[in-house]
Amino acid sequence: MNKQYRETYVEVNLTNILSNYNYVQNMNKSIKIIPVVKANAYGHGSIKVVEFLRENGVKFFAVSLLEEALEIRRIYSDISILIMGVLDYEGFEVCSEFNLTPTVSNHDQILDLLKMKSKLNIHVKIDTGMNRLGFKDFFEFENEFNLINQNKNIHLEGVYTHFSTADSDDIYLHGQLTKFNEFIVKYGDSFEYIHVSNSSSSIKYDNSIDYTTHARLGISLYGLSLDEYNENLKNTFKLVTKISEIKTIKSGEKVGYGATYTALKDEVIGILPIGYADGFIRANQNGYVEINNKRYQIIGRICMDQMFIRIDESISKEDKVILFGGLITIDEVAKRLNTINYEVICQITSRVPKVYIK
Repeated sequence: MNKQYRETYVEVNLTNILSNYNYVQNMNKSIKIIPVVKANAYGHGSIKVVEFLRENGVKFFAVSLLEEALEIRRIYSDISILIMGVLDYEGFEVCSEFNLTPTVSNHDQILDLLKMKSKLNIHVKIDTGMNRLGFKDFFEFENEFNLINQNKNIHLEGVYTHFSTADSDDIYLHGQLTKFNEFIVKYGDSFEYIHVSNSSSSIKYDNSIDYTTHARLGISLYGLSLDEYNENLKNTFKLVTKISEIKTIKSGEKVGYGATYTALKDEVIGILPIGYADGFIRANQNGYVEINNKRYQIIGRICMDQMFIRIDESISKEDKVILFGGLITIDEVAKRLNTINYEVICQITSRVPKVYIK
């Protein structure tokens, strides 16, 4: 039963996703862009995003988890999928079976690779200053490199690093890049695929890094950035609902749990069928939504499944309510919540269905 009875949904604009991909790809014509579709394509729906980009010629994607890769592989057998998270021997075996490419970032994984009896392509992660995943120094990696080459089933396909400050600190980024450059001078000929850039560095720096073959496009594939506003990136995610009930309350009446809102005069309020169980969290109280290109304030505490807005008599139950992705931008909501735009879209839960526009 696929019918949606609650008029709350996410509108995903696939055409704009492709536009963002093409914008960054055209800036960096000497490399290939790898769309990052981890975390259900940042809340957009990984299967639909992969489907649409694949139809438009994209053949290489990146995810975080083996489970994410398998979900995609079970549908599409003709694309490459890089897994960026940490796997063990069992995970490597699954990758070999399903032609998936894992990342290798520590010594324990190298020991697991030595046991492999089947063919496996791998990418190696180098830690240049993020201090999260990856090999940290040349001596460490030289030992691992020699161990990997002992197993002829393992193909060292690619190598990469990850910048921690591409959106905020050029000096630190260039320090990371210097370390990676030194690595490439020594080992670069061993790899067919070399990728360093995330969204920010793809747009700002990648043309100046002449040895890279690929770049990983994450948040900017979805029209967002942690850098200054970029008019070339198009919004891809809109959270939409409709008013389920309209009430008139009198001056002095209170609204919602905890009775935190008191009407200062007779007011019209709308109840929306969306709440924190959908990922529109309680901290959004006192923010705004959009109806007919105007802002209307959120009042009272946001409930698990419902929330309140103060409206006027021009508003009807047939009007579309946009919580963000229009006049109320995702960046505005992130600022309201003292977080980043990634979190705003990723926290919208699976019970909110998606409508795809293309």
